[in-house]
Amino acid sequence: MPEDRRIFGDLTVRENLMVGEAGAVPREAGVRRWTLERVYALFPRLRAVAGQRDASLSGGEQQMLTIARTLMTGPRLLLLDEPSEGLAPVVVKALADNIAALKREGLTILLSEQNLAFARRLADRAYIIEKGEIKFEGAFAALDAQPEIRRAYLSVG
Repeated sequence: MPEDRRIFGDLTVRENLMVGEAGAVPREAGVRRWTLERVYALFPRLRAVAGQRDASLSGGEQQMLTIARTLMTGPRLLLLDEPSEGLAPVVVKALADNIAALKREGLTILLSEQNLAFARRLADRAYIIEKGEIKFEGAFAALDAQPEIRRAYLSVG
């Protein structure tokens, strides 16, 4: 999923989703395809704004559209680069709910996120990377058990 959303502002929400579908990769037998209805079920707000041009969408709606358009391509892995950045707390919660639903469906998700609460809710493992070097890797319980790591890399100073 593009970091800067890269939606097509002159197209409607529905048209943007159809662009994603046009780029869909061939799927193996038995793998469920992403359809407009399936995307709208995951992101009901997109159904409500389906006829709007993307330039008129809020930041949260744009983020949902970017994820939905990516899903329409049929990915086996979804890479999300700071999806909560710049969004209102209520939108962040809704987005986390949607990402959690994708995870429950079995989609592999690689999440790069500075919002620790958001990441903790969604991730099975945590990695702290500084200047290209892994400083920590493991479960959040292991991270919680290492106050020196939390202090060095996760506190505001």
